[in-house]
Amino acid sequence: MGSNKTFECFPFWMVITADTVSFGIYIIGAYLMFKLGAIWGWLYLLYCLIVEIRVMRFSCLHCYYYGKLCGLGRGKLASLFFGKGDPKKFLEKNITWKDLIPDLLVSLIPFLIGLYILFKDFSWAVLTLIVLLFLLTTVGNGFIRGNIVCKYCKQRDLGCPAERLFSR
Repeated sequence: MGSNKTFECFPFWMVITADTVSFGIYIIGAYLMFKLGAIWGWLYLLYCLIVEIRVMRFSCLHCYYYGKLCGLGRGKLASLFFGKGDPKKFLEKNITWKDLIPDLLVSLIPFLIGLYILFKDFSWAVLTLIVLLFLLTTVGNGFIRGNIVCKYCKQRDLGCPAERLFSR
């Protein structure tokens, strides 16, 4: 901690790069869910929105980057919808793997649905999307967090509950 350069505001290219992975997951997930039916696709997109709002509401408003361009752009976005929180709450927060279940379901549900669709009626396109979803979720997110967002995050140096969880 403290050994890397941190950003007061992240460069826009980093935010776009990080968000491309997230939106790629959402788009692939939505496509797979829409293959089940429009209602499932719209419910999935609503779920993604709820997960994003949840993160902004319970994390971003207490973060150092509230009102600033963080690595994911959520700090600036959160300030448009929520009042500033207490930075001490961010430091006191304890995140467990159980807390990450809603975030993990964003990828897991469409992945499982994709497998269902694939076994029901094989399609190279669906197989390709399932593999891409898996890679974006694992390798993509790992690269973004490890080499872009968390690596240069000032909140990480101040104290981050997610960093504490993943460094165990």
